[in-house]
Amino acid sequence: MTTKLDKVLYTAQAHTIGGRDGAGKTSDGALDVKLSPPGSGKPGTNPEQLFAIGYAACFIGALRATAPKLGLRVPDGVAIDSSVSLGPTHGGAKFGIAVRLAIALPGLEDEQKQRLVAAAHEVCPYSNATRGNIEVELAIT
Repeated sequence: MTTKLDKVLYTAQAHTIGGRDGAGKTSDGALDVKLSPPGSGKPGTNPEQLFAIGYAACFIGALRATAPKLGLRVPDGVAIDSSVSLGPTHGGAKFGIAVRLAIALPGLEDEQKQRLVAAAHEVCPYSNATRGNIEVELAIT
């Protein structure tokens, strides 16, 4: 089932050339990056690195959005170490990604951390986009 937006709050626009050996730039110029394949040693970033940063940033936003509804406050030291792995699936016929988010919420009780992460995972746009499509591991540290 496809999820449709009720209302558009923001639209990011970018122009990319050359694929993994190319470059990408957002329409507002805030992001202008060279791209290179993972492990190539060439200068530049890759889509997996960009996804890792984007998912983590979005998830922190979801933590902040859901915390007040649970009577919690997101600690100042909140941080996520994210990993996005790339590899073959279906016996090498396709490629896929897997995500691991290591979420640090210093100062909260374990039960509070669990409730907050579960609630954030339900509202985070990246979580909703990936749910049921790729492996996502949420590790609370």
